[in-house]
Amino acid sequence: MIAAVVADSSVMLRRCVRHTLRSRDTLIISVLMPIFVMLLFTYVFGGAIDVGGSYLDYVVPGIMMLCTGFGSSITATAVSTDMTRGSIDRFRTLPMFRQAVLVGHVVEGVLRNLAAIAIAVAVAVALGFRPHARIWQWLGAAAVITLFVAAISWISVALGLLAQNPEAAGGLTYAIMFVLYISSAFVPTSTMPGWLRGFAEHQPATPVIDTVRELLGGSGAGGSATAAVLWCLALGSAGAAWSTLIFGRLSHR
Repeated sequence: MIAAVVADSSVMLRRCVRHTLRSRDTLIISVLMPIFVMLLFTYVFGGAIDVGGSYLDYVVPGIMMLCTGFGSSITATAVSTDMTRGSIDRFRTLPMFRQAVLVGHVVEGVLRNLAAIAIAVAVAVALGFRPHARIWQWLGAAAVITLFVAAISWISVALGLLAQNPEAAGGLTYAIMFVLYISSAFVPTSTMPGWLRGFAEHQPATPVIDTVRELLGGSGAGGSATAAVLWCLALGSAGAAWSTLIFGRLSHR
């Protein structure tokens, strides 16, 4: 049973990867946009923002999460495209694990977003980003990033199933971008007005970004690590359950 699930999901993963590679314009934009935002904040706004050190070092963890935000649009759009073009209906007639197509989209989204994050970090290093993390801190940061990417990918799949068309699916993911911008990604939350600061400090992105920032900075993960992991697990579980529920209802139409 498990072998069949893995085999079916692997087939769907290869299919999703091929589709993504064919859409080169979308792929390039999803990689370049976070880099452009990093350049904008570092060289246009960075000089006016006091973070007690290098602004580039401060902003890179936020840019990592921003890659996930841009990538979520691709995942949601791809899922919605499968729904509107009838691909899902054809898959239902095959003797395969029913949710394999969803797993394929999620795994492809995780791999694509991690690749985009790696490229953004490489550009940041070329610009002067100098992390002080040891190997275990790099591994810890990578684990938290992967958890967050997987959680957002599952939510993106649910939004893609929920949307009426691919354009609407891409628009629904703007909510993810909104949450990322109102966090500690680009400025310390302490500089925000009180009514906004409360939201920024108690939403999922801030503890994830703070944890990655602390680990890459060479310090311990601190108290934000527990909140980051719990948020990722909660969002991932909710996204997977939501996707499965919507997909099941659609399958019975």
